Amino acid sequence: MNAAQQAVSRAADADADQYAAEDLARARSLLTQAQGALAERREADARDLANRSAALAGLALARSREAATNAELEQRRAEIADLRQRLRLEDAQ
Repeated sequence: MNAAQQAVSRAADADADQYAAEDLARARSLLTQAQGALAERREADARDLANRSAALAGLALARSREAATNAELEQRRAEIADLRQRLRLEDAQ
């Protein structure tokens, strides 16, 4: 259960709400279900739900990191294009 909670927290800290909202929402839902199953002493169900929650939170984290990396890459590409344009203008003068 703790591993699932930590996985959901890590994903949330990595802005998964923005980049992988569906996966994170599903992970949170499964975590809530796991907690409910544990409260009802359905340990096997709780373990299964917690494992599924952790897996989805991990996916959300990976997708969030990928999106953030892609956004940074695009920003760098735009900066490079701008610098190239400036160099062309300087060479033309």
